[in-house]
Amino acid sequence: MTEFQLDFQDTATAFADKTNSELKEKYRLFRMLNSPFLNSVGTRAATFALSIGLPVRGLIKSTIFEQFCGGETIEECDPVIKKLGAAKIGTILDYSVEGKSTEQDFDNTKNEIIKTIDRAKKDPDIPFAVFKVTGVAPLGTLERMSGKKRLDGKSQAKCERIHSRVHEICEYAHRKGQPVFIDAEESWIQDAIDRLATEMMGKYNTQQPIVYNTFQLYRKDRLQFLRDSRREASANGYILGAKIVRGAYMEKERERAEEIGYDSPIHDDKAATDEDFDAAVDYCLKHLDEVAFVAGTHNERSVRYLTERMHELGIANEHPYINFSQLYGMGDNLSYVLAKNGYNVSKYVPYGPVADAIPYLVRRAEENSSAAGHMSRELELIQKELKRRKLA
Repeated sequence: MTEFQLDFQDTATAFADKTNSELKEKYRLFRMLNSPFLNSVGTRAATFALSIGLPVRGLIKSTIFEQFCGGETIEECDPVIKKLGAAKIGTILDYSVEGKSTEQDFDNTKNEIIKTIDRAKKDPDIPFAVFKVTGVAPLGTLERMSGKKRLDGKSQAKCERIHSRVHEICEYAHRKGQPVFIDAEESWIQDAIDRLATEMMGKYNTQQPIVYNTFQLYRKDRLQFLRDSRREASANGYILGAKIVRGAYMEKERERAEEIGYDSPIHDDKAATDEDFDAAVDYCLKHLDEVAFVAGTHNERSVRYLTERMHELGIANEHPYINFSQLYGMGDNLSYVLAKNGYNVSKYVPYGPVADAIPYLVRRAEENSSAAGHMSRELELIQKELKRRKLA
């Protein structure tokens, strides 16, 4: 067998579309994000300044927002979509408005998600759409649904409206032939989300994968849930759409479990999470005729593991049922090298009004500071490219 190796340290490829000034700005920003103190002070100050009406919107937009978001509207994302497309990297438009609470807000978000499906359908550079159920549903109702608590008349009406919005989004995606991800969220609302996603896959994945549910492998029960989901899909004659990730709410999950007094649903250590992630990759590859999957990861070892397994099994790099995904502004060494070698790869590109995107940006910053190793690697790669260009 010929030796197979992708070079994820190829910074010339990773930063090929960054000008010298863009690369220097990226370096300055990631240095700040790599400092837990500056990170914490900066994100809190930005949130506070916006909340009391200080004129910092322009500063935020031209720095951290520009690094991690495509724009405030779909139209503003066009240059990012084109730039990524030129490198053979797809865009996943992620409307990042969170924390809304009125029925009108939920309807507005649903309508915006439908616009992203429309935009995706017109553009081969946008392979997937995505939404969070909390964008179209009140948290309290999802929690009651997940706990299988009896719903009063008011909650029942809200439950029906949630179902209607999710159904409208997925039915529209099916009609357009446009795949859509349903993102995973906190464990105490996830059961309701899983039931909705499973129902939508049963309706709309009979011919091709349209609806994808998300499996957070840092949870102790998710590998088994992936297996159960595949068996259910097989028994009921539809294709399982699976986005496999490690997970984004680890600290919040552990804190809540300790506070309320139940066993944390999250693995005790990273090694156990890594093991389940690899096992999920192997399981999806084993059932590739029944499972279309997306590996959403910034972990270089995981990306390498999947590409090597594909090579060993003789699976084409561009197999339509295997995709990779990273966040815009991060993991460029993975995305650009994968694209250069013919793999299906996309970036999540969040967008929305600057003030509304702050919760998303704060979460990015918090994740970055808690995953200190990841930020250090990003910085090392940027420094390596600055040296290669003789700028440092």
